[in-house]
Amino acid sequence: MSREEVDRALARLGAERDAVESALLALQDHPGRRLLEGAELSGRTAERWSVAGQGLGLLWALFDRYSEALASARAVRARRGRPGAAELAELSELLTGKAVTVSGGQLPEAVGRLGSPARLAEQVSLAELMHRMDGWYETVLEVVNAADAVWSALPARIDLLLAELHRVQMLAGSVGVRPGGHPLADDLADLARDLTALRDEVRADPLALWRPGRVPAQAGAAPAQGAFAAPSGAVDTERFDRAGRALDDIRVELEGLLRLRDESHERLQQVADLLQRADATLAEARRARGEVLAKIAATEVPAVPGPTSALRDRIRQAVECQQTGQWYRLGPLLDSLEDAATKELGRARHSLTEVAQPLAVRAELRGRLEAYKAMAARLGLAEDPEVVERFEKARWLLWSAPCDLRAGAEAVARFQQALRPPDRAGSGGPQDGRPGGQG
Repeated sequence: MSREEVDRALARLGAERDAVESALLALQDHPGRRLLEGAELSGRTAERWSVAGQGLGLLWALFDRYSEALASARAVRARRGRPGAAELAELSELLTGKAVTVSGGQLPEAVGRLGSPARLAEQVSLAELMHRMDGWYETVLEVVNAADAVWSALPARIDLLLAELHRVQMLAGSVGVRPGGHPLADDLADLARDLTALRDEVRADPLALWRPGRVPAQAGAAPAQGAFAAPSGAVDTERFDRAGRALDDIRVELEGLLRLRDESHERLQQVADLLQRADATLAEARRARGEVLAKIAATEVPAVPGPTSALRDRIRQAVECQQTGQWYRLGPLLDSLEDAATKELGRARHSLTEVAQPLAVRAELRGRLEAYKAMAARLGLAEDPEVVERFEKARWLLWSAPCDLRAGAEAVARFQQALRPPDRAGSGGPQDGRPGGQG
């Protein structure tokens, strides 16, 4: 090496030495390293840290050897301002040759292939020593960063979720949802066990929740992305996120039960009101049926159904659920009761309409007769003997009991025909706004 090449190499190696020292100091103060050293580890983390945990001490030992070798080279360079051939040859050997003696136990990966004899010491160059230091640094930093990332991301969030789960469990108890009696309570108990186990796993084995961006580095292997680069990866929050979603779903269901508890009295009262209206409608239908049988002749009147006792039994069940706080049972029961009560009222109204149909027909015929009577007066036919006779006949049929609706309808039609002008009696069509034909 020339003098200029030696000076450039010393400057470069000195800068590298300072960078390594700063990186090692930062690694020594890393919060993840301090937590790993004080934690009771298990699983993958214990396995990885059993190797990587020795790395920091080894790195400082290798750094000391590196610094000593660099200091020796600087001492040789400082002998003369313009070193001679002997100094340049010595400097070349120190800076580029295998001039650094390292214990074989400090570089286990450099021993050789499987089955080769172990070495007590090994000669390496400064470049190779830096290469090995890079590999060990990344091995340690990868474990430290991953553990710190998991410990920073999950424990506090799990504790918050456990606190929220406790609040939801209290809400469940307030609406009668208890373990062994309702699936939601069992789901909450399962979630509590899962989250507690996840928290314990995070504390003891954080690397089980870490997904590296690539295959983890082997101890002492060369880094793939340059010296002292921070490893990439992500915290695996899938189990935490899944538990959070499950808790949200349970909370929504419980809040629905809470709303049901607040609304149950009003909804039960509405069901009772519907059934009361249905009973009143059926009573009106029975009264109308009696009137039809008494006042309408030759008419088949359908029977009026009675109130359903099954609905009353279900209402008693609903009231019992309300009094005992079994809101999860009351919900579907109330839904079915509201639907059944609405149908019961519709059935009662249909029965009343069907039973009272003959009375409605009679009322319609009576109304038509009175309208035609008023028309007869406007036409000046109120004193006409035929008109009077037909009116009295129709009136007697419609106001007598029992009433023959068919005969009454024919009598009203004949009275209407009597109101036609004589010259149009057979035409069947209206003239000058007068009625013609049956309406």
